[in-house]
Amino acid sequence: MNQKDRMLAGLPYKAWLDGLVEERIENKKRIFEYNHCLPEDAVKIGKLIKDILGSAGAGVHIEAPFHCDYGKNIEVGDNFFANYNCTILDCGKVIIGSNVQFAPNVSLYAAGHPIHPDSRNSGYEYGIGITIGDNVWLGGNVVVNPGVHIGNNVVIGAGSVVTRDIPDDVVAVGNPCRVIRKITEEDRKYYYKNCEFDVDDYKD
Repeated sequence: MNQKDRMLAGLPYKAWLDGLVEERIENKKRIFEYNHCLPEDAVKIGKLIKDILGSAGAGVHIEAPFHCDYGKNIEVGDNFFANYNCTILDCGKVIIGSNVQFAPNVSLYAAGHPIHPDSRNSGYEYGIGITIGDNVWLGGNVVVNPGVHIGNNVVIGAGSVVTRDIPDDVVAVGNPCRVIRKITEEDRKYYYKNCEFDVDDYKD
């Protein structure tokens, strides 16, 4: 098993061996081109993001600047939107569902290092996958740590650090991120806190 295979299997690996440096450099070239596109180059932007990601559904948009290690280890569903300064360390698989929104400065870290300094100084690191369900909104400056699964229909409050799995249909906030309440049908009529919609087409 080479170092890339070890990385994708969630085993300790050395990131400078077996062509991994070269893969990251090639991706950095794609990322550089993407981040320097003119805003009106919608066709080019759309093509480039599909070249960067492992798979992408319809209606995917990531605001520049965007950063990731390999790109090919990221899968996103339909209608994915990431605002400015999204960073995804994808040495582990990162799978994101449909209708997912990231506010600015969201970071997904599938990468990690051993706790003990001697083990860490050996050069070994690891990648443990992250999964995010459908209809999820991550607020600004949210950090998601390795191995985390976020369920469907979840809202993660701004500034949260997600260190453990989050179940479906909840609002979760904090550092470490914790569930504060369920999302219910009653929430549907509000667009912000206790402010009700003054239109009806949000129900469509």
